[in-house]
Amino acid sequence: MMSSVDPEMPDWDDTDAQILERAAALVAARGTSRLTIAELAREAQVSRPTIYRRWSSTDEVVRAALLRQTVLILRRLEPEVHTREELVAEALRFADLFREDPVFGRLLSTEPDAFTQYSLERVGSSQRVMLRWLADAIAHAQNGGTVRAGDPGDMSVMLLLIVQSAVLSHNAVASLIGAAEWHAELTRAVDGYLRP
Repeated sequence: MMSSVDPEMPDWDDTDAQILERAAALVAARGTSRLTIAELAREAQVSRPTIYRRWSSTDEVVRAALLRQTVLILRRLEPEVHTREELVAEALRFADLFREDPVFGRLLSTEPDAFTQYSLERVGSSQRVMLRWLADAIAHAQNGGTVRAGDPGDMSVMLLLIVQSAVLSHNAVASLIGAAEWHAELTRAVDGYLRP
């Protein structure tokens, strides 16, 4: 999966992390629409110019905060997988952690349009981090023969679509399928896609 030193990963210094942590907390508490640079500066105890030197708008701050949240989730997963079973388990664990995350959970439950804007309308930094993680995991499992042949990059895109779509639709279908059944069926879908 992701190595501990990834040259494509953002390099957040302590001030970046402090600002993005406060931005994530504000989004989790009140959503994206009311976030302002002035309020964020007060909450993070930095000046507005400090924020503007890093990001030019609240939109850029939100995207950076979501990228950091995604990275924090990925760091909770196993550092490497070697089999399809491990890959499926970690992909489902990512889906669970994603839905339980206070920031993404807020967007999914109260601002699905904002979630779509920041997560689905274009392939941004957060998606690229996930795709790289998935491609590495797929390649490792292919080497062991438990995942079918195919380009890991192409397969990572489709696997991300499967999991992301299921997560986005979870609340909409909650009255039709129980949480345990949803989890079981998504597991079967992911495993079936990867199975040789």
